[in-house]
Amino acid sequence: MPVVIDSDCINCDLCVPECPNEAIEMGAAHYVVNAAKCTECEGYYDQPACIPVCPVDCMTLVPDS
Repeated sequence: MPVVIDSDCINCDLCVPECPNEAIEMGAAHYVVNAAKCTECEGYYDQPACIPVCPVDCMTLVPDS
């Protein structure tokens, strides 16, 4: 399940340093998660580190397609 960032993102930069895989990058309008790099922090943390630091709760886990 990759993490996704929805359009409510305010580009606050809080999630970027939390990602051990450098999977969060700036998209056209807001930050996006590169699904190929996102491991939900497996091997680093018990849960994705980016989700709890988001001040607008715009990050979620979505099932793989």
